Amino acid sequence: MLALDEIHKVPGWSETVKRLWDEDTADGLELRLVVLGSAPLLVQRGLGESLTGRFELIHLPHWSFAEMRDAFGFDIDRYLWFGGYPGPAVLAEDPVRWTRYVLDSIIETTLARDVLLLSRIDKPALLRRLFDLACRYSGQVLSYHKMLGQLQDAGNTTTLAHYLDLLAGAGMVAGIGKYSGSRVRQRASSPKLTVLNTGLLAATSGLLPDDAAADPGFRGRLAESAVGAQLANAAASRECEVFYWRERNREVDFVVKTGPRLTAIEVKTARRAESLPGMAAFMREHRPHRRLLVGTGGIPLEEFLGQPVTYWTA
Repeated sequence: MLALDEIHKVPGWSETVKRLWDEDTADGLELRLVVLGSAPLLVQRGLGESLTGRFELIHLPHWSFAEMRDAFGFDIDRYLWFGGYPGPAVLAEDPVRWTRYVLDSIIETTLARDVLLLSRIDKPALLRRLFDLACRYSGQVLSYHKMLGQLQDAGNTTTLAHYLDLLAGAGMVAGIGKYSGSRVRQRASSPKLTVLNTGLLAATSGLLPDDAAADPGFRGRLAESAVGAQLANAAASRECEVFYWRERNREVDFVVKTGPRLTAIEVKTARRAESLPGMAAFMREHRPHRRLLVGTGGIPLEEFLGQPVTYWTA
């Protein structure tokens, strides 16, 4: 077996791999090649251009709660704050140093290198501000027009949607679409922003873990973002599709579609269980296969995050 890392940095790599693949096949060589890259869309583009029918695409998302728990002994509170980054996990006892590591070694290098490799970026400053905005509003629905207002930019919504797709391709933040039963309406909907790793939300918050622990509202954002990240990462691996649902003042946090099956998910972190009018309305209108309450009064957050998404949607 041969493994090649950061392959997208090599000009013309896919044509070379194709030629060598064909030569090895003709010679009867049993070679297995693993091609890795930190810019998934660039790797996928090279695969599609030259290697049709010759590859299997394996998406490697952020480390899950179960993986961070088993490897580093993280409990749910540590996972919500430090997220699924194995590299700086050893710095968890020094949150200030951990934050600098994430800001400098992960966020800055990803924005300055990987995302800029994915596509032409005419407004790199807008891209950075969009990332900050998505972290600040993680777990909230925000229209593209409101985003432009928050960003104080005279750009257009198409550019903003494109930049959000690039950030999702780099494993940073994503925009979850609204479930409506209509593909056209889903694409045109305002996105629900979510970080793809809660460590990004923590590092950009300006807070320390003790500050966050004393703020129930912030912990609630971390919890919903952790669930959103797990679902969005599963969707990126094509295990499912993920949406939110909203009609008037009724809302369901997440709707997961696996084939014909729908699973409605609400995340609650309040001390006491609350009524779920949005879930009741969604049940009447769309009749999902399953409905799940994660958190207070339902499935413990650590139990939900400790299992793959397919476990809950089967």
